[in-house]
Amino acid sequence: MSKKLLITEKPSVAMEFAKVIGENGQRKNGYIESKDWIITWCVGHLITMSYPEKYDENLKFWRLDTLPFIPKEWKYEVIKGVEKQYEIIRSQITREDVDSIYVATDSGREGEYIYRLVDQEINVQGKDKRRIWIDSQTEEEIKRGIKEAKPLSEYDSLSDSAYLRAKEDYLIGINFSRMLSIIYGRRLAKSIGEERASISVGRVMTCVLGMVVEREREIRNFVKVPFYKISGEFLKSDEQENGLIAEWKVSESSKMWQSAKLYNETGFKKKNDAKDFITSLSGKKVVAQDVKKSKQKENAPLLFNLAEIQNECTKRFKIKPDETLEIIQNLYEKKLVTYPRTDARVLSTAVAKVITNNLNGIARGYKDQEVQGFIKQMKDEKYSTNLLKTKYVNDSKITDHYAITPTGQGYENLDKLPELQKKVYNLIVKRFLAIFYPPAEFNKLNITIDVEGEKFYASSKVCVKKGYLEVLKRQKESTKNGQDVDNDADKKELIDFNVKKDEVLKVKNYEIKESETTPPNRYNSGSMILAMENAGKLIEDEELREQIKGAGIGTSATRAEIIKKLEKIKYIEINTKTQIITPTKKGEYIYDIVHMSMPDMLNPKLTASWEKGLDMVAKKEIKSNEFMIKLENYINNKFDKLVIKN
Repeated sequence: MSKKLLITEKPSVAMEFAKVIGENGQRKNGYIESKDWIITWCVGHLITMSYPEKYDENLKFWRLDTLPFIPKEWKYEVIKGVEKQYEIIRSQITREDVDSIYVATDSGREGEYIYRLVDQEINVQGKDKRRIWIDSQTEEEIKRGIKEAKPLSEYDSLSDSAYLRAKEDYLIGINFSRMLSIIYGRRLAKSIGEERASISVGRVMTCVLGMVVEREREIRNFVKVPFYKISGEFLKSDEQENGLIAEWKVSESSKMWQSAKLYNETGFKKKNDAKDFITSLSGKKVVAQDVKKSKQKENAPLLFNLAEIQNECTKRFKIKPDETLEIIQNLYEKKLVTYPRTDARVLSTAVAKVITNNLNGIARGYKDQEVQGFIKQMKDEKYSTNLLKTKYVNDSKITDHYAITPTGQGYENLDKLPELQKKVYNLIVKRFLAIFYPPAEFNKLNITIDVEGEKFYASSKVCVKKGYLEVLKRQKESTKNGQDVDNDADKKELIDFNVKKDEVLKVKNYEIKESETTPPNRYNSGSMILAMENAGKLIEDEELREQIKGAGIGTSATRAEIIKKLEKIKYIEINTKTQIITPTKKGEYIYDIVHMSMPDMLNPKLTASWEKGLDMVAKKEIKSNEFMIKLENYINNKFDKLVIKN
């Protein structure tokens, strides 16, 4: 009687599949077997690419005349330490009674690659191969994944992309690391006071190192420049104690328009010029030229993708991105959240139609009092759960997986988790609940005051209905003496300053405020993930980030590991308390060597374009051989230029 073989990426995942499939499977050495099924597992990667010396022993020695090394036929080998599990999988795959294979490694490029390498090494022929693609490890999703498993061949383009990514990293890493070490290794060793030194470069990590070094040098070379801003306090009458404070800004009607005395549109270079300007305002008529009152609605932010939650956890808990990924991966394996390695921040139409299942699960199973209060408010206020025509549902913005979402299941595992993992889960739940809440509403007021051609501006934005902010933001903050104060108290004074257009005002005083330019902020490990996602641009505004998102540096699955590797090889340092990233002395020397020899390796746009090419292969927009030809030409051209130069 024929059997079906199912292969997962980890033993723990195999156990979940075994529970769902049932059949009272018997645990054996490295696999579980029942009447109809055999379930076994990888332990992460089992196969790796062979080093150059496996092609030719002479390539063990680093010499320029053996570079660049570009194999015509690639060699692979079983990773040391996991040979036993590989043999178990091989013995199960090649059984005569196994006629179909269900691949259930992680649903992404890397998971695809893990199985394909095994399949290639064993040379599996004549069996029906099917791919299970799931978004969570809940019972319903596992059942759906098995039932709807597609032919493995439908994922061939994703597999091609995975192979090319590995080949690209291999070829660039080995060839350029060896070349730069041969040419500049002694110079580097002397500079950092070591007997010998090698240079490690990579398609993505060298670009990230460049971002860190360039930011550090920008800060180091920054010179503070003072400038002087002017504000005025205006009254409706002499009896009024507190007036309206507005700041001067140059306009075309100003006598200072395009003046060389200005540092920028709001300030003077010299204090004396600012004083002279204030003197010139004495006795001039003051009129409320423009008064605009408006209401503004602000919707909850989109859901978390991996980069956003990594950044948020770095800010809140001061943990590294790889720690965040490890936590969310564990929450995923405990059935609490959906697949973590996703770039999407929205839901699919299909998921949105049944989203009440997730909400009901949270209501039944999650014992957090605050969250239960939010759900009760949703019920009492009858908030809509229909997301279909909202910005939170967009099939075009989903590739492999939708946003990270609580499943509403797995609560039998929650109490056993460490406190930090519970806090991360709570963040994901709150971000999810917020999208069902009404928008926050604000009263906005913008006042323009004219002092005979000179313009002063005041603006205010006060929250009048918290809406989703009840879930995501505390509206109070603690003062130094421990008392709670209302964030918006100072803004209400402006809202309460009831002035009409063309009303004549009185001047209480004009003041000079000294300001100074500030250097850019260093990256922390979370903001670096966002900068990588946006091809080297650290964009603080969340909505703008979403609008300009394109091909990034690395992928959601690899970015944290790249930062971790740079720290491990001591090219960067990460402060454990603040997560601030700084380059090491060695890292700066490496940067200088790369900048002098092959500066395009430091260009985020170029690095992102390689990632875009891999994505195009996965989407069948270009063929694998096109990508490979470009890669080989790039490497050969670089060597031709550098070897001639040196």
